[in-house]
Amino acid sequence: MPNYIIAYHGGNKPDSPEEGAKHMAKWKAWIGGLGDAAVNPGTPLGKSKTVSSDGVSDGGGSNPLSGFSIVKAGDMDAVLEIAKECPFLDLGGTLEVAEVMQMP
Repeated sequence: MPNYIIAYHGGNKPDSPEEGAKHMAKWKAWIGGLGDAAVNPGTPLGKSKTVSSDGVSDGGGSNPLSGFSIVKAGDMDAVLEIAKECPFLDLGGTLEVAEVMQMP
């Protein structure tokens, strides 16, 4: 079964620590419900910089990467169904999903 990366883009911070705790509980329940399919349950990322041939810029562009998870799924349709249930979407963020390719 292939692995897929679910990349978290953007998203709003919860309004209070209590709301943050509620959101984290929902996210932990979602990722925990995946069982062994959660290869890397989640890695949050700090502020990013973008490197191009023009140099380096701050902020990660218009849709900065804020974290990622790696999950095992039968195919792209299956992992998309998993991603659609992610509570990160409730924070106004978006998810990018891609198959992790094996290097020869």
